[in-house]
Amino acid sequence: MSDHGLSEDVTTLLRCPATQQALRFAKGEALAAFEADFPEGAYLTEDGQRAYPVEDGFPNLVPDSSTELKR
Repeated sequence: MSDHGLSEDVTTLLRCPATQQALRFAKGEALAAFEADFPEGAYLTEDGQRAYPVEDGFPNLVPDSSTELKR
């Protein structure tokens, strides 16, 4: 089990619902470029342009909950 609550096997299956890119867990400085606050971390798309928050220990993969990178 990883520090974000999901096994690596499950994490490799996660995809961005908007772009279908693979997602990877990130926290701290890796999320500094986003306007939103992610106290529990977030899942980033492969290109690093979109982040999905972890809320109450679960990734929120609803497209409207994602935050795009600051421009």
